[in-house]
Amino acid sequence: MLRAVQTGRPWTSRLPIIGALFTALTLLSACSALRLGYSQAPELAYWWFDGYADFNRAQSPKVREALNDWFKWNRSTQLPDYAALLAKAEVQLASNVTPAQACQWFDDVNSRLDVALERALPSLADIVLTATPAQLQHLEKRFAKNNQELLSDYAQPNADDRLKAAVKRSVERAESLYGKLDGAQRERVTAAVINSPFDVELWADERKARQQDLLQTVRRLVGEKASGEQAQSAVRVLVERTRRSPRDTYLGYQQRLTQYNCAVASQTHNFTTPAQRKFAAQKLKGWEGDLRALMAAAAVAAN
Repeated sequence: MLRAVQTGRPWTSRLPIIGALFTALTLLSACSALRLGYSQAPELAYWWFDGYADFNRAQSPKVREALNDWFKWNRSTQLPDYAALLAKAEVQLASNVTPAQACQWFDDVNSRLDVALERALPSLADIVLTATPAQLQHLEKRFAKNNQELLSDYAQPNADDRLKAAVKRSVERAESLYGKLDGAQRERVTAAVINSPFDVELWADERKARQQDLLQTVRRLVGEKASGEQAQSAVRVLVERTRRSPRDTYLGYQQRLTQYNCAVASQTHNFTTPAQRKFAAQKLKGWEGDLRALMAAAAVAAN
């Protein structure tokens, strides 16, 4: 929650096949319609998956069932933890934070992603093992399209345009949590972007490497007619390589960028006004309330 200003994106290259389960939740939590939209999350996630995998008739019902089961589990067992995390953040927002505390939020979110992934792994592995050559070609083309869009958004040929776009993104992220920034705060954001070690070309190359890793892994699993357990193990390896690149050069870059972003997030928060912190706390309070309402509705439905 405190990482409102991101001068780079060291963790957002998570494999789409993993991140899709959380896409709907992320989108919904960014607006005021979380409570109303949560019931649509399985359908949103399905279409997100389908955009990459192009499911066939045999796969579609299995994917829908798996998503419905996952969100039912998530709603009944995980929402209390998410609500408690938001409540904790509301309290912390009132005080200054250190870079270590900002990094801890990153770790807290990752730990919850781990729990959610473990729950999804059996169904995910079963679906991966049914992948066809045509679907893998479709996925590869989708990756290529996404990579072009990334360069268009982040790697403008003109240096001034690139800087303006990066500052705009960072300001919007900060304002999505704290509300309107003043001139001095915007100047701090601009300085943070200018001094950031973020390297879009390096990031893009790593994304491509991880994408090829995924494609090669799925082809191998299907070709070897791997078991579900072997597929689950392979997916865990893919996730770990995304978090800690097997390429030493990029791994060192990841670590430097993460530490820098934690320091910037801390600094950005510490220069917010009491009114901005109140704005942020109220926003988190609203999300927490939506989650608790969803929990109550799930309890009623269970009885």
